[in-house]
Amino acid sequence: MKLTNRAVFLRCIAIAAGLLFLAVALGAFGAHALTKIFAAKQLANWHTAINYMVIHAFALIVVAVIMQFLPKQAKRLQRAGQAFLLGIFLFSGSLYIWALTLYTPLVYLTPIGGLLFLIGWGLLFLAIRKAAKE
Repeated sequence: MKLTNRAVFLRCIAIAAGLLFLAVALGAFGAHALTKIFAAKQLANWHTAINYMVIHAFALIVVAVIMQFLPKQAKRLQRAGQAFLLGIFLFSGSLYIWALTLYTPLVYLTPIGGLLFLIGWGLLFLAIRKAAKE
């Protein structure tokens, strides 16, 4: 099923809003419940996960808005949004789970998530650059 730019826009905004809601909830949980039971490194990783989740949830909103102004770049922008979303799950998700369980092999997913963030920013850059040349 092919989505229109409007449908993609609304889906991106809804996903971003859900992620931001979750980030606030997890931040509050970390600040009030986990500070007493987590070691300093666990708490630092928890906060890093939240920070990157918030940054890239807002990046999803940016992608959705830019897509409305650059419809010819919709495919590249959709891929940027997908990279940001998958990056959030791998980067932040692996840090959340590691902080809760101390299961070390999960940290190998973290740099893959970081690479996806970089790919998302690169695709966003390329979409804007290509649109500027049109």
